[in-house]
Amino acid sequence: MSRRFIVEADGGSRGNPGPAGYGALVRDADTGRVLAERAASVGRATNNVAEYGGLVAGLQAALDLDATAEVEVRMDSKLVVEQMSGRWQIKHPDMRQLALQAQKIARQLGGVRYTWVPRAQNGAADALANSAMDGTPVHRDAAAEPSVAEDDVQPVPERAPLVTTVTHLLRHGQTEHTPERRFSGRNELPLSRTGRAEAEAAAVRAKELGIDVVVASPLRRTRETAEIVAAAVGLTPEFDDDLVELDFGDIEGLTFEEARERHPLAARRFGVDVTVAAPGGESVADVSVRVARARRRILSRYAGRTVLVVSHVTPIKLMLAAALDVGDEIVHRVFLEAASLCTVAWSSDGRSSVRLMNDTAHLR
Repeated sequence: MSRRFIVEADGGSRGNPGPAGYGALVRDADTGRVLAERAASVGRATNNVAEYGGLVAGLQAALDLDATAEVEVRMDSKLVVEQMSGRWQIKHPDMRQLALQAQKIARQLGGVRYTWVPRAQNGAADALANSAMDGTPVHRDAAAEPSVAEDDVQPVPERAPLVTTVTHLLRHGQTEHTPERRFSGRNELPLSRTGRAEAEAAAVRAKELGIDVVVASPLRRTRETAEIVAAAVGLTPEFDDDLVELDFGDIEGLTFEEARERHPLAARRFGVDVTVAAPGGESVADVSVRVARARRRILSRYAGRTVLVVSHVTPIKLMLAAALDVGDEIVHRVFLEAASLCTVAWSSDGRSSVRLMNDTAHLR
C-alpha cells in the first residue's frame, strides 16, 4: 500500500509585495508525525507568490521522501487551492511559472489533491514562513526509519471553532492641518474645535456599536479622539505605538504642491511607490509591517470581541488592504474623511469582510 502524506504549506510577505518567505512541512497522514520541514526566503514578492513557493517546496519534500506516496496538500490560500485544482485560471506570470513547477512535481507522485483549510489550522506552516521572513531558513528531515514511540506522534490539528472579531476603524477628528490637506504624520497637534465636535459625534455613534475595547495611536489627535469616545462608552483607551501615522519626514506640514516644489523627485517617487520612503521619513511598506503587528495583537488579545481602533489615514487604509487581501498600493486609491468610520469583521478561519468604509453619517 502506498504511503499517505499531508503537505501543509504557506507563504507571506511583509509589504505585499515586500520581503517574503514560505514554509512547508510533510506529515505522515496516519500518525501525524512531521517528516520534513522547509522554510526559505523568496526575496521581494507578494503573498501569493510566496504561497506558491511553499507549495513547490512541500511537494518536493514529499517526492524526496517517497515518489509513490499519495499526497493531500492543505493550504489556507483559497487562490492557490482553486488554481491548482483547475477551477481558477492563473494569470500572474510568476505564479504561473511556480504552478508549472508544482504540477511537474505532482505528476511524479502517486497522486495529489488540494484542500483549503482555515488559517487557524495552518499554524505550523505559517510559523515556518515567518521564520523565513525573520531570516532563519529551515531544512529539517526526520530519520529515514523513524521510531513510532508515542512521544513522536504529532496528531493533525483538530478543526477549531470559528471566532469572529469586529474592528471599527475610526480616523481622528480634524486638526488645523486637515482642511488644508497638509501632510500630518508624527506631529502633536491637538484637535481643532471642529475636530472635537467630530469626536463627540463619533462618541454618540459608538454607543450603538457594542464596543468592548478601545485601542488607539498615542499621538495627541488620536489620543484626544479616543478619550472622548471611550468616556462615552465607559471604557479606558489603550495605546499602541504601531498604530501611529506614517512619518512624513521632511515634507511634514507641507501641502502636496509645496512638497513637490521642495522635493520634486523624492516627493514624486514617494507618491507612486509604496516601498519608497518620504524624504527623511517612512515608506508605506514600513508602516504596513508595524500595522500588521498591531492587527495580529488585537485579533489575538481580543478574539471574539468588538474593538474600536482609533488611528490615522495610512494605518486604517492598510487594515482595509489586509482585509481585502490586496496590495498596499490601495492606499493611493482610497479616501477617508476626518472622523470617518470603517468596519471589518475578521474570522479565525482567516477570512475577513469589510462591512463599512468611510462612513460619515454621524457627522451630519
